Amino acid sequence: MTTEAKPRRPQQVHTLLVEVGRKPGDGLPKNATGAALLCYASGVEEAEAVRETVAILQQADLSVLEVTGQGTREEREAGGEKIDPEELELMERALAENSVVVAVITPFFD
Repeated sequence: MTTEAKPRRPQQVHTLLVEVGRKPGDGLPKNATGAALLCYASGVEEAEAVRETVAILQQADLSVLEVTGQGTREEREAGGEKIDPEELELMERALAENSVVVAVITPFFD
């Protein structure tokens, strides 16, 4: 009995918007109530990219509250979005390193 290997699905970069709350040692500004993080994460599917992103952020002592997928590069461009060269560079880095890149951290204040 011969079993053929399933073709591997390629890694894609997913754009994720992550909302975090406060936690001791999180590194956010003193008066911040939380933050939004724009991340680029590689994964075969969005669920994998989300799991990896949450795991890495939790290791960094961040309290993840919510993750919203913004789509892959292809999905975003198909929706008419123009992606600037700096963002493309970060996406390529996430793909090449099979990693999560936190591109922007925006703290929330009351």
